Amino acid sequence: MHTASFAGVRDAARQIAGHAVRTPLIESPALNERLGGRVLMKAENLQLAGAFKFRGAWNRISRLTDAEKARGVVAYSSGNHAQAVAAAAQILGVEAIIVMPADSPRVKVEGVIGFGGEVRMYDRYTESREAIGEEIAASKGSILVRPFDDPFVIEGQGTIGLEVMEQADGLIDQLVCGASGGGLIAGVNLAMEALSPDTPVIAVEPQHYNDMQLSIAAGERLTHAPAPGTICDALMTDRPGELTFPINRRVDRVETVSDAEVAEAVRYAFRVLKQVVEPGGAVSLAAVLAGKVETRDRTTAVILSGGNVDPVLFAAIIEDRFDPETWGKSA
Repeated sequence: MHTASFAGVRDAARQIAGHAVRTPLIESPALNERLGGRVLMKAENLQLAGAFKFRGAWNRISRLTDAEKARGVVAYSSGNHAQAVAAAAQILGVEAIIVMPADSPRVKVEGVIGFGGEVRMYDRYTESREAIGEEIAASKGSILVRPFDDPFVIEGQGTIGLEVMEQADGLIDQLVCGASGGGLIAGVNLAMEALSPDTPVIAVEPQHYNDMQLSIAAGERLTHAPAPGTICDALMTDRPGELTFPINRRVDRVETVSDAEVAEAVRYAFRVLKQVVEPGGAVSLAAVLAGKVETRDRTTAVILSGGNVDPVLFAAIIEDRFDPETWGKSA
């Protein structure tokens, strides 16, 4: 059985070359001045399909045999993995069925459809996306492409860590990365452990979706308490992945950010950095802006993991109309 490794990350870099975008590592004098250090931001919001997920999806799907491709693929996701799988499948001429929560941002649903994927909706609060995905895959003989608990997906995401170290000439003091199921940060951890083992990797989660923080502290996979919801729709998993958690136990620590702090980061990214970053993709930036990660006199790498933001929410945030206490709640 294939196990995720740094050698696999290196191989994934070769596999995705010419297909995934080698996204820029951007720097802002204004942000550096505000934080008193250098902040290098990996702009995965500029990746194909608008998020880092394309790396892992391509690395997995492009390795299927012709017979497997003919049977199609199935994925479950709130949006970014969904779009990435649909995009990779379309390029490779593979049928894709995507299981998405009914409350997914419309922009993400439309993105999947635009890439030729077939969308099956479910209720994230009463139904299991894993069970639905596995049932569809079994009934059609399709390949299930999991969002994070797949070694090829983890290794594909790890190419981000590889690129950050190459683009920064290895000269970073710490790396800050969002965490949900943990595929992205697991891949990054594989790269950092091999290339710069003494460089701290700091994970960031939404305030009420701190399952990784709880799990790291306990030394076992735990779920978070019932949560009220978050604008970080991409980071709403209930527990770390089975394959990702052992890798991610090497993180330096886990910080959490509130929706208000995330909204400020989304606003700052647009107004100052001239980048469109979705809430789930902005948690790392939120952590440094809120002072939860010390950046003074240090070089900090920050992952901006995606840019597929709901336009109504985005408008409210950048126009200062967003209220975390009332947003999304019925009048």
